[in-house]
Amino acid sequence: MAKMSPNIQRNRIRSIDMMRGLVMLIMLIDHVRERFFLHLQVSDPMDIDTTSPALFFTRLAAHYCAPTFVFLTGLSAWLYANPADSVNKPKPTRNVREFLFKRGLFILFLEFTFITFSWGASFQTLYLQVMWAIGISMISLAVLSYLPRTLLLILGLLIVFGHNALTPISYVPHETGYTLWTMLHDRGYILQSATLNIKVSYPVLPWIGVILLGYVCGPLYSQQLDKARRGRWLLGLFAVSLSLFCLLRGLNIYGETLPWELQQSAISTLMSLLNLTKYPPSLAFLLFTLAGMFLLLFAFERVKETQFAFLDTFGSVPMFFYILHLYVLLVMYGIAFVIWGANKGKYVGVDHIYQIWLIAAGLSIVLYFPVKWFSAYKSKHHSPWLKYL
Repeated sequence: MAKMSPNIQRNRIRSIDMMRGLVMLIMLIDHVRERFFLHLQVSDPMDIDTTSPALFFTRLAAHYCAPTFVFLTGLSAWLYANPADSVNKPKPTRNVREFLFKRGLFILFLEFTFITFSWGASFQTLYLQVMWAIGISMISLAVLSYLPRTLLLILGLLIVFGHNALTPISYVPHETGYTLWTMLHDRGYILQSATLNIKVSYPVLPWIGVILLGYVCGPLYSQQLDKARRGRWLLGLFAVSLSLFCLLRGLNIYGETLPWELQQSAISTLMSLLNLTKYPPSLAFLLFTLAGMFLLLFAFERVKETQFAFLDTFGSVPMFFYILHLYVLLVMYGIAFVIWGANKGKYVGVDHIYQIWLIAAGLSIVLYFPVKWFSAYKSKHHSPWLKYL
């Protein structure tokens, strides 16, 4: 078996961090939108008759974030369980189940505390969002990771491709099964009271399927597979995912609850075609977004060491950046409210979507410096708690 050079190993890992970094910055744009463009909030799926193309495609870009996070979480779990040393010699496997379980619980703790507070500065309403989905998915993978890889692949594919067939199943509040089904598949409140409300924003069943597929794809980044072979796999996965999306979505066969229709203009027709359901993520949503992720992973592995280094930095400490940017936005919104007041109904906001992009661009520059510092700190220190950030 031919050995890969240390350079290949470094580029391989760097491509994953770059992919994470890119979606982190896209997520920043979307969260700036949710702070300063909330007066024009979008639905799920979006209403293309009332949503401008600029707002539509800004929101569409953010669709890539959650699937990439969850898939790469599964892939990274495999890498954690199957480490390689600096010369790519295999090392003894590590207990991934314990790590996944503990880290999943830690992420849930962050979701229920620091992240909840960052969004509403209150604990009256608890929104179970993307970190909830990631935490539950990690715990589920911890439970299932002992299964053979082939069985995990079958289970992941069954969930991702089959969960849309469960859409007709529904429960009303207080009916037996309502709470469990809301957490798994249907978005809604699982608790409403005078003191506490809990709303499931991210039903977890499809995300469990995605993390399983990410874990199964972990060997693509093993020392047994060189860059060329990995590239062929990534391009193949891109082609298959995009082809299935074009077939199923293009013909309105299966995988999306809202069929697309020809509109009066080409841009409106494209918006109708790409108007995909995120809560829970439809099969069309996952095929479209994961196809883009596979293509970008292929491309990032082929850029020079000095190109897009800032993406590598943001992607190396995603949890740190995630919490940091939420609190920066919370403070910014509070300051803006004091200065300008509620200039958009009960909110404070900007007039145009391009201003959202400008604010996000400015924040990415400002936040780069603390992120770079923490990334360097993490690389030099090996405290166990740093694994969780």
